[in-house]
Amino acid sequence: MRLVECVPNFSEGRDRKVIDAIADAVRSVAGVQLLDVDPGAATNRTVFTFAGSPESVLEAAFQAIRKGTELIDMRRHKGEHARQGACDVCPFVPISGVTMAECVDLSRKLARRVGEELGIPVYLYAEAAARPERVRLPDIRAGEYEALERKLAETEWRPDFGPAEFNAKAGATTIGARGFLIAYNVNLNTTSVRLAKEIAFAIRETGRLKKDGKGDKILGAGGKPERIPGIFKGVQATGWLIPEYHRAQVTINILDVEVSPLHQVYDACCDLAGKLGCRVTGSEVVGMVPKGVLLQAGRYFLKKQGASTAATDEELVRAAVLSLGLADVASFDPAKKVIEERFRPKAPLASLTVRGFVEETSSASPAPGGGSAAALAGALAAGLTSMVAALTFEKKGFEGRRDEMEKVGLRCQELQSLQLAAVDEDTEAFNRVMECLGLPKATEEQKTARRKALDEANKTATLVPLGTLERTLPTLDCALSAAEKGNPNSLSDAGVAGLLARAGALGAYYNVLINLGGITDTAWCAQTRKKADALLAEAQKKAAVVEELVLSRLRS
Repeated sequence: MRLVECVPNFSEGRDRKVIDAIADAVRSVAGVQLLDVDPGAATNRTVFTFAGSPESVLEAAFQAIRKGTELIDMRRHKGEHARQGACDVCPFVPISGVTMAECVDLSRKLARRVGEELGIPVYLYAEAAARPERVRLPDIRAGEYEALERKLAETEWRPDFGPAEFNAKAGATTIGARGFLIAYNVNLNTTSVRLAKEIAFAIRETGRLKKDGKGDKILGAGGKPERIPGIFKGVQATGWLIPEYHRAQVTINILDVEVSPLHQVYDACCDLAGKLGCRVTGSEVVGMVPKGVLLQAGRYFLKKQGASTAATDEELVRAAVLSLGLADVASFDPAKKVIEERFRPKAPLASLTVRGFVEETSSASPAPGGGSAAALAGALAAGLTSMVAALTFEKKGFEGRRDEMEKVGLRCQELQSLQLAAVDEDTEAFNRVMECLGLPKATEEQKTARRKALDEANKTATLVPLGTLERTLPTLDCALSAAEKGNPNSLSDAGVAGLLARAGALGAYYNVLINLGGITDTAWCAQTRKKADALLAEAQKKAAVVEELVLSRLRS
């Protein structure tokens, strides 16, 4: 899943018609979900949050800026928040399957388009900054809108894109790329703001002011107050009281979750609270969070418990929610709070109960059929092997094999996820072939188009089971490791995993062959058949080794 988040801030927080029009501009772009709209009357500013594929988010950002600059007039704007443009700032944030470099490229493409098509001066900031003095947004925005006309006349303030001319109505826009900012609160069992601030001073990057024995600030070179740095880079924090919760909170912004992981920040707050005589009761994420943050936290806490981290994503998220106390003051629903969950593709077959899947397979409908069943067999093989690895990890006397079993379990969780996805992918591919068979064929032109569409659909229908077949090889390698070195009480489970992987391999191979018959591209068919033959031969060989080992040990 390739996901990018975009968080443009517009200089309008009071006129609902303008806010709704910008939101509608975002919604008009396919492949994008508008996740949040947060207007502020005092600041006269609205923060929009949306996400989707990189290309779709780029288009939605442009449409939002075009609509916003059409409706907002900076000459009449007043508000408490610093600003210099109708669309004041527009950052791209990598969420899943997208690099920061790609987000920088997106920001440059958007900046060029905004500058050329809308005639707005654009500055690049953060990771996309073209100059070191333009990395920080406050530096670019110094003097705000009121100073913009003068600044644009100065050489050092020429925009990176767009005209170096004052656009009185739209002002200037700052576009860039940054890491995901997590707004995070840690709850305390006290109403003392002083204690909350003590923890905040200790964890935040800027730390606290140095003071002498009299409590006066210690000044350094140039009369600047000296500071004692805090524990975490890229972390901002302070303490406050939340009356409705009847407790104090450490309120935190984590600007770089890679450098300062959320779970480590939480643990540090727990340690510091204990030393101050209070306790952390839980925490809350404000807004949404990338799934990877919770998966990382789940693995961290499971590892601290001495448990295997080879768990499903759902188990890891559950471990994170429980360990971080994310439901302390409000419910935490991953379906609403985890960004990727809003984009998870539907899996009508893989989401069925066992009975439901079996009954669906037994119906008169041709799908799901052998391809989906083969993928399910592959998923079951990976799941059983992961189970053996986990049971070995926890077994007394097998501590020396923990690292190896952990690798086996993690690999099998990945394989299981891919094979489960193939259960639905195979049926979707079959349905696409059936759709193509229904295309018109009255004219030669229609026949050609139909034949081309059928070829592409049948190629997809061939590649899905080919992938299922290919994934059975590493599954069999893992099953062999589990049979050789795993918990002996689970030897039969490793054996069944080997049998299911072999069944999945053969079943997938059958589906490759039957789908090849509907393709006219003979060269492609020959190449694919050769690959499938080689994969099946290797799978058969590996499965035979697993079966022989398991039977010999069970019979001894």
